[in-house]
Amino acid sequence: MLRSNYSIISPKNLPQMREACALAADTLVMISHHIKAGITTNDINQLVHDYTIKNNATPAPLNYRGFPKSVCTSVNEVVCHGIPEDRLLLDGDIINVDVTSILPKNRGWFGDTSATFYVGTPSPQAKRVVEVARKSLDIGISKVGPGVRLGDIAWAIQSYAEGEGCSVVRSYTGHGIGREFHMEPNVPHVGHPGTGVKLKRGMTFTIEPMVNIGHHEVDHLDDGWTVFTADGSLSAQFEHTLTVTAHGCEVLTRRKDILINSEDKPWTIPTENS
Repeated sequence: MLRSNYSIISPKNLPQMREACALAADTLVMISHHIKAGITTNDINQLVHDYTIKNNATPAPLNYRGFPKSVCTSVNEVVCHGIPEDRLLLDGDIINVDVTSILPKNRGWFGDTSATFYVGTPSPQAKRVVEVARKSLDIGISKVGPGVRLGDIAWAIQSYAEGEGCSVVRSYTGHGIGREFHMEPNVPHVGHPGTGVKLKRGMTFTIEPMVNIGHHEVDHLDDGWTVFTADGSLSAQFEHTLTVTAHGCEVLTRRKDILINSEDKPWTIPTENS
């Protein structure tokens, strides 16, 4: 039986959730035009903050459990939760930008999405880990539907990424989302078929595999937020918010335009708006 704190989005509330997720997706497209050598992660933070406020929304990361900025920016070996700073992006870097919007602002719905971008010309290793992470998310989404177990999705992601010679971070997962930022269930990206929560129509959550070119183990900076690969290897991540439909899923943070500075492709996974 589903616990009451799982995020189930009713048909009545789905349009509001779609609106919040569409803003997060639009924000990610906007910032993609600014990713280049010489920009700082603080610059990215300010652009995201201003765009969110202009659209009558709130940047969810700001002051969330003490997080000091409006967006997470994770560069190279940083896996997730990187704090924007005055660090200049350099040619060859990769950067994950993780956007979460609350709409209407303050007591509204949450839309959560992220992508990893190339700064200039990527190295072969950078390109490999980014493209494996991108496809890992696509593969995970393609498995979603009523009656599917979370372990089925996790295994599909893990088996693909490891088959490509990469590893999948175990200690950070996707999550339920709706009127709260993080809800049950946790959505692992490593697991076994036939295990875990069974999906039900209306369940709404993120899938956000973090893929490393080296080992899956991670460590943390003293700032209490920044997570990085223990072996210093590159890491990449992509994330979408989705809801389970009668026969599959609807990707709520599906983008209307392609991302710049990313080998973004038109969406190929079937979705439905039921």
